[in-house]
Amino acid sequence: MIQAKYRNRLPLPQPAVVHVRRSYAESRFGQIHLSTAYPSGGGFDERTPVICLHHSGGSGRLFAPILRELGHDRSVYAPDLPGHGNSDAASSKATVADLAAAIADFIDGLRLRSVDLAGYQLGALVSAELAITRPQLIRRVLLWGVPSYSAQDRAALLQNVASPGSREDGSDVSEEWRRILERRGPGAPIGALADELGDRLRAGSSGARAFTSMVEYPVSERLPLVKQSALVLRLKDEFWEHSGRARASLPNGSMLDLPDYGQGFLSAAPQRFTSVAREFFDR
Repeated sequence: MIQAKYRNRLPLPQPAVVHVRRSYAESRFGQIHLSTAYPSGGGFDERTPVICLHHSGGSGRLFAPILRELGHDRSVYAPDLPGHGNSDAASSKATVADLAAAIADFIDGLRLRSVDLAGYQLGALVSAELAITRPQLIRRVLLWGVPSYSAQDRAALLQNVASPGSREDGSDVSEEWRRILERRGPGAPIGALADELGDRLRAGSSGARAFTSMVEYPVSERLPLVKQSALVLRLKDEFWEHSGRARASLPNGSMLDLPDYGQGFLSAAPQRFTSVAREFFDR
């Protein structure tokens, strides 16, 4: 009797197992290193894949805290931009357009037909450029820390571009560490800050050139050309005012204020970020 009672009961659904793997892909500048999260089921029931793009001097591990959570029902890719992390560098200075083209090479290599983008600082500008140049490929764009400098600020920044680790006494490394601590947002763990410093040292002159490309990018001219739905996250950091200007430049943009978070948002509140990203991408 007991066996008959339970014989036709359907098995309970099992929670998705999310795999996180590291690999390399090809681009016009050589190999791109990346981390990927994807659900064990895979197949046609997955949602639109997400490409996550980091800041100058950083690496794809910025997104490590959110990969597994966001990867429950979609593939999530976090590449190191050329010249950062373990990715090959361009032979000369790469513009934002060059970096966007390299990421397009990577996406084309995966044969993805449509992707969503999540970009931070330099990664936000690379995302915007991809949305402009590959409109059929890019579906939605999530941006935060979007640089939108005045001409005066741009000139001042370009006069003081340096890569930490160039002084033999290490004083520039100590200065960089102090700057990272000063910009630390609420709840950002010290380990994430140490990773940030390590990424900056590893990127070296490539990171400095990428920062220059970011500052030189004509944001006010290019953002109005982004026709996709875009969401700007405004955090309580050095880009608070920039975010408003970026939102105003986006024809189909909206903005979400997150004043309780700052630099290190993803490591401080990964579930909050994932919740915001899901709500935007899954509309």
